[in-house]
Amino acid sequence: MILTVTLNTALDITYRVPRLTPHASHRVAEVTERPGGKGLNVARVLAALGRPVTVTGFAGGATGAALRDQLAEAGGVRDALLDVTGRTRRTVAVVDERTGDTTQLNEPGPLITPEEWSRLRGSYEELLPSAEAVALCGSLPPGVPVGAYAQLVRSARAAQVPVLLDTSGAPLRRGIAARPDVVKPNADELAELTGSHEPLRATRDARRRGAHTVVASLGADGLLAATPDGVWQAAPPAPVHGNPTGAGDSAVAALVAGLAEDSPWPRILARAVALSAATVLAPVAGEFDAAAYEDFLGRVAVTERASAA
Repeated sequence: MILTVTLNTALDITYRVPRLTPHASHRVAEVTERPGGKGLNVARVLAALGRPVTVTGFAGGATGAALRDQLAEAGGVRDALLDVTGRTRRTVAVVDERTGDTTQLNEPGPLITPEEWSRLRGSYEELLPSAEAVALCGSLPPGVPVGAYAQLVRSARAAQVPVLLDTSGAPLRRGIAARPDVVKPNADELAELTGSHEPLRATRDARRRGAHTVVASLGADGLLAATPDGVWQAAPPAPVHGNPTGAGDSAVAALVAGLAEDSPWPRILARAVALSAATVLAPVAGEFDAAAYEDFLGRVAVTERASAA
């Protein structure tokens, strides 16, 4: 099975409005709720692909209970979340149906106590021996130490389980120094980490900071991967318009599945770009258009750029 870790889970609420106008009242055309947080989105995509997957992290309060109920109803994902005293956050995405643009509102997460963090680490280490690969995803809730992902990366490496890290800011800087197998920043996160806005230079710099492989999301330009075996760029076959929320999480699902399979990087990247593009066509994060995925998969262009530095 693949293990995903979401320390700052969320109940994702998506509002669809005919047109989003600042300073105005809106009649909502459609409301959806889904278990959320980056690692839960990754897990739902993996389950849709037929991969056995387990989720762990924190869930608490009425929001956390609703999240777990919906996760159970959806099926396909094993729930190993830990109960906490604080309330799981909500995120609200407002989709403008006229333009397809999405406005995101993210609540802060619950305050995690030292005892709750210690329990999570113990549960995580018990799950590792059964894992083919691990994805550590998203922000840290209050109370969790900034070096939390570095600790979890080191535990995975000690258990000889491939580990992917998808976070930003100080948790990414600390985590990358623990030498994860893959990090997946977007262009802004990569620039913040390295100080460089030139993607090829920045991915190489990030590798020197500790990651074995760096896969950078470049938006409409696809993915750029600096690996020990070479540098590749994978681009979607055509521009895709829709809701981009969760597209990066779908790319992570393809990447961590590729780690578990030990697939060649060009194949992994083609799957990641196709799955990400198919997610833009889906109404909410954690879902993808299966027919579009199959169509895109055969048309993603993967180009070798240069050898990794």
